[in-house]
Amino acid sequence: MSIAERLTKVRARIEGAERRSGLGGEVKLVAVSKKQPVEAIREAYAVGQRAFGENYVQELVAKADALRDLPDLEWHFVGHLQTNKAKAAVRVAHVVHCVDSAALAKELGRRVAARPAGVGIDRPPLPVLIEVNVGGEPQKPGASPAEIDEVIAAVRAQPALALRGLMTMPPAGDLQAARRVFETLALLRNLHGGEAAMPELSMGMSQDLEVAIACGATMVRVGTAIFGRREPAA
Repeated sequence: MSIAERLTKVRARIEGAERRSGLGGEVKLVAVSKKQPVEAIREAYAVGQRAFGENYVQELVAKADALRDLPDLEWHFVGHLQTNKAKAAVRVAHVVHCVDSAALAKELGRRVAARPAGVGIDRPPLPVLIEVNVGGEPQKPGASPAEIDEVIAAVRAQPALALRGLMTMPPAGDLQAARRVFETLALLRNLHGGEAAMPELSMGMSQDLEVAIACGATMVRVGTAIFGRREPAA
């Protein structure tokens, strides 16, 4: 099956989930293209996809440079971001989904503010989301629910950043557990200013995007269902 055919199926799934939730076109599809060749991104772009997500800073920068001929590309950084990679990330990222500490918020704000004229995305401030480890899984990054206030304050202290919402990753392979995580993220947003303060909820992937949309997702991050499974490293 081609990428164009897979994209059509994913878009139909999103539209069906939106209809069941009384929505119509509000959910943004971020095509997660990590470890995919630039040709795959070009194929998705050719059928209208514009927002792409990357997990690794070096790969994000390389792809953005290789695809600079494509207008209107929107790069989302969705992986774990170390503070020492913040300078490179803000050169090309339109949205950062993974702010999980006050230290990272401070470094991102500093790096965005220090960009020379003409370098990086020309739309300051940089939209960011706070990544929350709702399930308390030790192997996953993210601020704990108890740390959200501290990270919110740190983001808002940076004039070069714009707080847009929350992001999370649920346990894999368990839709009921995913639903609990998504519902909790929506509740956490309500407890920290609601939709007016943080309009975006980035949650839901290939297996659980319908559940996420039912729970209030405004962005879904879909990789495998669009690009297929990546070949294991040799």
